[in-house]
Amino acid sequence: MLKLLYSTNIVGYLTNTTIDVNFNMKKIWLLLCLPAFIFGTQLEKWDLEPGVWQASLHRKDGADIVFNFEVKDSARKKLIYVLNANDRLLVDDVKVQGDSVFIKMPFFDSEFRASFTKGGQIQGSWIRHLADRDVSIPFTAAHNVKQRFEQHTPAKGNVTGRWSTWFTSPGKSDSSFAVGEFRQQGNTVHGTFLTSTGDYRFLEGIVDGDTLKLSTFDGSHAYYFTALVKDNFLENGVFYAGIGDGKEEWTAVKDDKAALPDETSLAAAKPGSGRPNFSFPDINGKKVSFSDKRFENKVVVITIMGSWCPNCMDETGFLSEWYKSNKARGVEVIGLSYERTTDFAKSQKALQGFLKRFDVNYPVLITGVTVSDPERTEKTIPQITKIKGFPTTIFIDKKGNVREVHTGFSGPGTGEHYETFKKDFNNLVNSLLEEKS
Repeated sequence: MLKLLYSTNIVGYLTNTTIDVNFNMKKIWLLLCLPAFIFGTQLEKWDLEPGVWQASLHRKDGADIVFNFEVKDSARKKLIYVLNANDRLLVDDVKVQGDSVFIKMPFFDSEFRASFTKGGQIQGSWIRHLADRDVSIPFTAAHNVKQRFEQHTPAKGNVTGRWSTWFTSPGKSDSSFAVGEFRQQGNTVHGTFLTSTGDYRFLEGIVDGDTLKLSTFDGSHAYYFTALVKDNFLENGVFYAGIGDGKEEWTAVKDDKAALPDETSLAAAKPGSGRPNFSFPDINGKKVSFSDKRFENKVVVITIMGSWCPNCMDETGFLSEWYKSNKARGVEVIGLSYERTTDFAKSQKALQGFLKRFDVNYPVLITGVTVSDPERTEKTIPQITKIKGFPTTIFIDKKGNVREVHTGFSGPGTGEHYETFKKDFNNLVNSLLEEKS
């Protein structure tokens, strides 16, 4: 008889056990098949622990883009919620295999590939799959760290309010205008930047002493903003964007009357252009034309969008629910998708998860024209002037005429502007429905 003493570390406690083994070849073979810890070693079990994590994307210039996510266990699977201010973006494609973690973002064709380090933290890469190549950036995450930025000193200023803001690329003299809107409580700041083509979605951060720090991450947007707070000015600002070395300088002045150009002024129907006359395949490859019977004598909302576009994600979320509640009133919605490739199969794959997440029941058509094509308007909907931003929303009356074109979208990250958008949207559709066909 052979006596073996072994230790196991299972569910957090240590036991010592004595086993009697008959010394014959069959039982020796069985013994060798037992887990390795029988012989004094231990198989370490890795897990993506529930709770809040602090994540960092490590740029080459040292300007880490920081965000938080929360891990939850649900029905024997891992769920992640990416946290940005009041937004919780659900990520449900999460796999833990051995010492590796694979996290696929629900939109924008990006993912994390990482492995556990000692102490249960993770490190790896965030990878974006572009039309012609993959790009990546180093990534780490620490468990049970709820803060976004480390607070060194109490805030010396308050940035609550509306700000006229100018962004300038290094080496260039021209600038782009935006309106910053922030709400500060103690050291914590939430807000966004509004632009003519959309908003920067949910920004979160702090005022650390005299320094404003804001960031966001949603699988496409990976942004970090910093600036000095000096009374009614934000100075020496730097905007760090994404995986590469992209950055801009920015300044802002507090201005309660700061405003953007009217959303209807950037694009419009061409005089005498007539009805739209497009025909493209939907997500299943079936041809859909504006001349189809389902659109006759109806108010039609056409959204110019793409699966790569965060503001389009917000608009799609709104339109999907709105359509379900209003389609019986004699309205239709059509999405015209401009992807990063002319390849139908690749565009189809990019759109599938996007449309499934929002349970989209209206047709979304794959135009086969890329977002970067300078003739994208002429090739798809030449009845309007140049498409200058994504999303762009086109309102068609019952006679099939273009009545208004709205550039950009004020999403839920813009607070009261989102509520104003919904009110204006419904008022316009209601007025078109009241007209005789």
